Amino acid sequence: MEFLGFSWSSFSPLNLNSFWFKLMVYDFSKMFYVRVVGFLSMKAVVLAAGEGVRLKPLTLTKPKHLLPVGNIPLIQHVLTAVKKAGLKEVLVVVGFMGEKIKNFLDNLKFNLKIDYVWQDRVGGTGEAIGLTSNFIDEDFLVVYGDLYIKPTLIQKILQTYKRVKENVLTVVEVENPKDYGVVSLDKDGWLREIHEKPEKPSSNLANCGIYIFNPEIFKEIEKTEKSVRGEVEVTDTIQRMLSKGFRFYAVKVGKDEWMDVGKPWDLLEANKRFLQTIKKSAIKGKIEKNVKIKGPIKIEKDAVLKSGVYVEGPTIIGAGTIVGPNCYIRAYTSLGMNVRIGNGCEIKNCIVMDETKIPHLSYFGDSIIGENCNFGAGTLIANLRFDGKNVKTTVKGEIVDTGRRKFGVVVGDNVQTGINVSLMPGVKIGPNSQIGPNVCVYRDIPANTKIILQQTLKFEEILKP
Repeated sequence: MEFLGFSWSSFSPLNLNSFWFKLMVYDFSKMFYVRVVGFLSMKAVVLAAGEGVRLKPLTLTKPKHLLPVGNIPLIQHVLTAVKKAGLKEVLVVVGFMGEKIKNFLDNLKFNLKIDYVWQDRVGGTGEAIGLTSNFIDEDFLVVYGDLYIKPTLIQKILQTYKRVKENVLTVVEVENPKDYGVVSLDKDGWLREIHEKPEKPSSNLANCGIYIFNPEIFKEIEKTEKSVRGEVEVTDTIQRMLSKGFRFYAVKVGKDEWMDVGKPWDLLEANKRFLQTIKKSAIKGKIEKNVKIKGPIKIEKDAVLKSGVYVEGPTIIGAGTIVGPNCYIRAYTSLGMNVRIGNGCEIKNCIVMDETKIPHLSYFGDSIIGENCNFGAGTLIANLRFDGKNVKTTVKGEIVDTGRRKFGVVVGDNVQTGINVSLMPGVKIGPNSQIGPNVCVYRDIPANTKIILQQTLKFEEILKP
C-alpha cells in the first residue's frame, strides 16, 4: 500500500533501511551523547596551590601534593580516581612550588589532558576555584589535591550527581569536626548549612573537599567576602548560595574511602591504608637465598633482598633499592627508589623516600624520612614515651597531640647523622641539617643546621702497681 508515493512497509521500525528506524537511531544516539558523552566531558579541577605548613619540614623542599603514599605522590592518587571515573580533562590550580608539580605531571604518562592555572598568593579555596572560570562552561568536579581517596570514590560521586542533577558535596563523620568545614543536613541528605572550622560544631559531619558545582558558583565567589583568615573560603560561598535558594546534595563517604593528609602522622596512616590494598605479592626484583617473606609485598625492578632479610607485608620496596644482609623490614613500610638498608637494621611502619641510606645497625620506627638522607651506624629512633602516653610534636609553633602512642620522627631531605645518634619521639629535623656523632636529639632542629656534641675529656695516667 502506498500513500503520497511512500510505501507503508518502509515506515516499519523493523525495517533497517526505513525512515522511522533511522530517526529512532538518531534520537537514541543524540540522547546517548548528551547523557553519556556529555557526562564524561565534565572537567575536573584539582586544587594544588597550598603550602602545607602543618607538614613541615617535609614541605620545605617539596609541595605536599608530591608527598608519597605507597611510593606514589598524593596528587597522582587523586588523578587515578578522576581517570577511573571516565573524566578526560583536568585543570590543576598550582601555586607554592607549582613548577615541581607541573614537571611531575607533564612527565606522567597518564592519558589525561592536563592544563594549569596559577594562584600566585594564598587566597583561599574560593579564590582558587574562581581562577578557573574562563575554562569552565558547564558543571564541573572539584577535588582537593592533598587528599588520599579510594580509586572508586569519584565514580560514586558522579553517580549521585547523575541522579540528583544538582550541586553535590561530600561529607564524612569525624571525631574532631572543629578542624574542618562542618555541615548540617536535612533528613533527605540536602545541605542546610556549612561553616568553616567553627568553635561550636553543629554536627560531626565534615566537608571532604570534593564537589560538583554549577558554573553559577563563579558569580557568587566574586561576591564572597574574605574570612577572618583573610581568604575567600568556598564554604562561605556555598553558604551564600544556600541563602539564595541553590541546592546541594551531600554524598556520605566512608572513613575507608577518604582521608585528609594535613599532618605527618596522617601521611603514615594513608600509607598504611594504601598498603592494605595489596593482596598478593608482585616481585620484579632479585631475592637471594635465605630470605623470609611473610605477607604480601611489592618488590620493584632492580631491587635486591640480600641473604638473611626478613620482610613482613604489606610492604613496598622501590626500584633499585638494596636491603640487607641480615635485616628486618616490618609491615606498613614503603621504601622508595634506590634506598639502601644495610646490615643489622630494623625498619617498622616507615616511609623512607628515594636515595636515602640507612647502612647499618639502626632502628627506625613509625617515622617519615625524606630524600637523599644518610644515617651513620647506630642511629636509633625512639617511638614510645616512658609513660606510654600519646607522642606530642610541634605544628605551626604549637605542641600538638599526635593521637598516637607510637610515633617516631619526621626528617626532611638531605639530612646526615654521625654514628650513635639518638632521635626522641616527635622530633622534627629540617632539610640539609647535620647531626654529629653521639648526639641525643630531644627537640626540633631547624633546616640548614649543624649540631655537634661538646664534651669534656679528662686524661689520667694509669699508674702501674
